[in-house]
Amino acid sequence: MADSTYLSAHTIRGAKVVNSSGEYLGKIEDLMIDVESTRVAYVVLSFGGYLMGIGDKLFAIPMEAFKFSPDGHNCTLNVDKAVLEKAESFDKDKSSLTHEELDRVYAHYGYKPHWKR
Repeated sequence: MADSTYLSAHTIRGAKVVNSSGEYLGKIEDLMIDVESTRVAYVVLSFGGYLMGIGDKLFAIPMEAFKFSPDGHNCTLNVDKAVLEKAESFDKDKSSLTHEELDRVYAHYGYKPHWKR
């Protein structure tokens, strides 16, 4: 039996994301690793569902905002719909966010970045 405490990034990438009501939000595009701390800095999410029509925009969301299923193929995003609708997005061609940009992301979702703990 596999240990459900750990999930590979490969497994999580493409995972279906729903809210606490079960509404489909989108999927996980990638996990971004902070090379200095070797921790997941943020999850890159592409929205579908009720935020459709956004186009080539992606959203950075703190890893702490997600709850993953034991198999990693599905997860719940524990963020209020109004917070998501006001979130900053970034273009698919942007390689990564800066600490300053991530400070705003974490503040928006009500989390403190690991580099400030």
